[in-house]
Amino acid sequence: MKIAIGCDHAGFPYKDAIKKMVENRGHKVEDYGTDSTDSVDYPDFVHPVAKRVEEKKVRFGILICGSGNGVAMTANKHPKIRAAICWNPDLAVLARQHNNANVICIPARFISRKKALDIVGIFLDTKFEGGRHARRVRKISLC
Repeated sequence: MKIAIGCDHAGFPYKDAIKKMVENRGHKVEDYGTDSTDSVDYPDFVHPVAKRVEEKKVRFGILICGSGNGVAMTANKHPKIRAAICWNPDLAVLARQHNNANVICIPARFISRKKALDIVGIFLDTKFEGGRHARRVRKISLC
């Protein structure tokens, strides 16, 4: 499976570890930056990831910033994106099972790197339940 990843300067310290973990699971990762801790504008890295997911060129997106909020808000401006901020395993499971989230947003300033790796792995492994949740997911987009 192909996965796109992007981050801002606060998320950069986690990006390579997450990318390596995903690749070690046999997935191909498209890296949209950033590539340092120099201050950047997160939308510049979020939009390319969201676009790749939206166009179904990749299965999932992984976004990392300090709080997870900026990247989630930006990604969710794309009509076919369901980006979820996940700071614990339960949220990652529910984001996939109930909301069919296709982008995970990691708040790097609030969780450890190990926890981020665990959460991303759980997100990638969890299947959408469908059923009553599919009806709800279809009502999310206004476009």
